[in-house]
Amino acid sequence: MATTPVPTAEQPMDDDARRLAELGYKQELRRKWSGFSNFAISFSIISILAGCFTTFGQAWNNGGPVAISWGWPLISLFILIIGFCMAELVSAYPTAGGIYWWAATMGRPVHGWFTGWLNLIGLVAVTASVDYGCATFLNLTLSALFDGWAGTLRQAFMLFVIILVLHGLINIFGHRIIDVLQNVSVWWHVAGAAVVVAILVFVPDNHQSFQFVFTERFNNSGFGDGDIGGLTFWFYVLPLGFLLTQYTITGFDACAHVSEETRGASQAAARGLWQSIFYSAVGGWILLLAFLFAATDVEAVNAAGGFSGAIFESALTPVFFKIVIIISTIGQFFCGMSCVTSMSRMAYAFSRDRAVPGWRLWSTVDRNGTPVNAIIGATLAGLVLTLPALYESSAGIPIAFYAVVSVAVLGLYLSFLIPIALRLRMGDRFVPGPWTLGRRYKLLGWIAVIEIAIIAVYFVLPIVPAGVPGNDGFTWSAVNYAPLAVGGVLLVVAVWWYASARKWFTGPVRTVEQATPAADPTPADGPA
Repeated sequence: MATTPVPTAEQPMDDDARRLAELGYKQELRRKWSGFSNFAISFSIISILAGCFTTFGQAWNNGGPVAISWGWPLISLFILIIGFCMAELVSAYPTAGGIYWWAATMGRPVHGWFTGWLNLIGLVAVTASVDYGCATFLNLTLSALFDGWAGTLRQAFMLFVIILVLHGLINIFGHRIIDVLQNVSVWWHVAGAAVVVAILVFVPDNHQSFQFVFTERFNNSGFGDGDIGGLTFWFYVLPLGFLLTQYTITGFDACAHVSEETRGASQAAARGLWQSIFYSAVGGWILLLAFLFAATDVEAVNAAGGFSGAIFESALTPVFFKIVIIISTIGQFFCGMSCVTSMSRMAYAFSRDRAVPGWRLWSTVDRNGTPVNAIIGATLAGLVLTLPALYESSAGIPIAFYAVVSVAVLGLYLSFLIPIALRLRMGDRFVPGPWTLGRRYKLLGWIAVIEIAIIAVYFVLPIVPAGVPGNDGFTWSAVNYAPLAVGGVLLVVAVWWYASARKWFTGPVRTVEQATPAADPTPADGPA
């Protein structure tokens, strides 16, 4: 692939390009995204039509309705705080490297090294999980539309591969319209979620009570023998149910990864980041409450392992059931497309700074300013990570899918933890951009650090008893391999760092010799 930067004649040195040059990079990616498009990519990756549908069962089995009706807004609030902390950082440092660039700049190269690898594996995993979830719902859709389609596990994996390839091709050849597709995705998610809520409100003959939605507790996890009042439920089972929220509202760092393609990035990327979290939290809660009110056949949902499709199938007519799953499937397809965009930009930026083996290959862009090789390499990594999904789990729930979900959550949120902690350490030495938290950074930063530390513990734990070594009925197919995947990557990069990388990895590598300073923006004290 030819390494041809975008001609400077097409992109005069405006304020965005000057700021990027101050940070050490020349403008290679095309800067044609609007502030709305920047918001749109994170909103699409969060995708309430994806996470709310595909990981609903995790909350249903681990806590039941209370894990959703109360757990969703509670965890959303913590995630919004994390988003505020990151919005301040992207305003100060609007680069495609995003998270790891912040860590290397505020700390030392070693901070950037580990942050980059955690972020990259998280982005690969979130792309894989979204596309596998999309394949699962497409499999269900085809089963509902065509009698001859069996909907087997192998068929789901085949669809996953096809979807992953399509998303790679769209990102490679759709460079002229990818930002437009992100905008379309926003309206599909808004209108689609509204249609689903309306269907679940007006079509079913009966609905659950407010008491059921806001007080009912389930423990279908297998831990604690189904008890819903003991310590095991409150301190182990219920927190596992929060994976629904923690996974759905993630990937919002995409606003940073496409900041080099966004006009007015210091303001637009910061706003896009926290607003994508806020609006997704509100919309997702309304959508999930509609699920719960429509879940009148509890036995059918339990029999399906908490799968959200069982709610629609039992509460709706066949026609409306098909409409709901088709809306979700298309939304998930948009989500996966956005995930590949964000993942490839991170792979490109990390390779540009020579941290990825074969960095010359992955850091090239074609004549359209598209990192084609990074797109191909990152999508192949997502395929490899999802291979365990080919094996059936005896636990009756998609353990491999939830494991990939856990890898995504762990990788991404741990990568967020490092720069937020470094920002706290810098204190008044930090030079903010035009969007800043002011003095509130201390309180919000510490809340974010503690919340991420807690979820990092929970999401490496076994999801079902059959995944606990030494338990009766233990099977490797039920093991949560998130700690193996994340821990394995961390072990490899740690050995690599101490054996070699610390001698040559110096953090961000400048691609410009010097820069003309841009006018200092006047910080706006507080969330804007």
